[in-house]
Amino acid sequence: MKLFVFDDRQAGDWRPYALSRPCAELRFGTDSLRGRLERFAGTVASGTLTRSWLGSFSEDGAPPVLSAEDPGDDEDRLFLCCRAVPDPAARFEIPDGPATLEMEGEIVGAYLPAGSKGPGDDWFADPSPLRGAALVVEGGVLQHVWELVERSADRTAADLESELPGVPGASVSGGWERLGAAPLQLAPDVSIEPGVLFDLRDGPICLDREVEVLAGTRLAGPLYAGPSSRLLGGSISRLSTGPFSYVRGEIEESVFLGYANKAHDGFLGHAYVGRWANLGALTTNSDLKNTYGTVRLAGPADEVDTGLMKFGCLIGDHVKTAIGTLIPTGAVIGCGANVLSRLPEKWVPPFSWGGPETVHRKDGFLRTAEVSASRRGVRFGDGEREWLSEVWERATAARR
Repeated sequence: MKLFVFDDRQAGDWRPYALSRPCAELRFGTDSLRGRLERFAGTVASGTLTRSWLGSFSEDGAPPVLSAEDPGDDEDRLFLCCRAVPDPAARFEIPDGPATLEMEGEIVGAYLPAGSKGPGDDWFADPSPLRGAALVVEGGVLQHVWELVERSADRTAADLESELPGVPGASVSGGWERLGAAPLQLAPDVSIEPGVLFDLRDGPICLDREVEVLAGTRLAGPLYAGPSSRLLGGSISRLSTGPFSYVRGEIEESVFLGYANKAHDGFLGHAYVGRWANLGALTTNSDLKNTYGTVRLAGPADEVDTGLMKFGCLIGDHVKTAIGTLIPTGAVIGCGANVLSRLPEKWVPPFSWGGPETVHRKDGFLRTAEVSASRRGVRFGDGEREWLSEVWERATAARR
């Protein structure tokens, strides 16, 4: 059986990330949305069905982007929507014939035996019942992009509790201390300087391989730090990071997709940070309105009420902020934007340079992206260049 993940029309509206990547590659808890679906299906994904301009999407570990016709019908196929989050214990069992998968009353996938015709582009945009059985999958369906932040800490806690059942807390050693009794899992090659505090009163903490924690860091669970991340000091709580995330300052209830840099002081709260973002020293965001009203999330034409009293910002892939940048509550910063102002607008169009009127030139953007990759020892090849060029063309076409 082959697994294919897809972004439906609703996921295609998840700004700012839907512009630059398949939404299945977004992080939720300790894993990507795709990783969760792979665990449910019991196999790795053979491809992703997503927006046309992402055909050259290239990222380590991610499957190729395909068209609706590419999967063929020579093998059994399982199609799963990126917004579906199966329960950790849920596993797919192959039915006797074609089947539609449902979760919380929504159609989130389909199983088609070999020889069955594929459902077509329209179905992937708006899934509907197909002939055959209806299978109910235990789990939840993400409706809005801000849920990747709002629900992340609880998801991280549930992930770690299912992955670390009965794991005893690591013993106190090396001059660091702990509070609370939740599990603490440390990869054998982590580096922890003296003077680090692990607060396990509200949830477990897991530091993956080659994570480094400097003296003067307070970590509060639930928290997961991805491989080769560096926690450089400050009060860091309820965090989930992908690989090579550099984090310092006061961090609360936030997600780093990976390869992002916040190596200096400054507050970041209830925020999602895309890959290869670099936040200048003292970059700070607001996650609470002075009126204590609900936060409205910015967009290119209007704002959407999240219904949340506490919500910060969404920072796209390859975003750069200047030193001292102040980010308003509910801000959305598009892919590739350079924020040079101390008070940016709540909606920052992708590939802006200092303001919405000026576009970051494609050659300059690609050159910066290549330098960023080299600083982490990551190859920036023709695939990455083609993918990001197509994203740039898509984002800037309407502004010419």
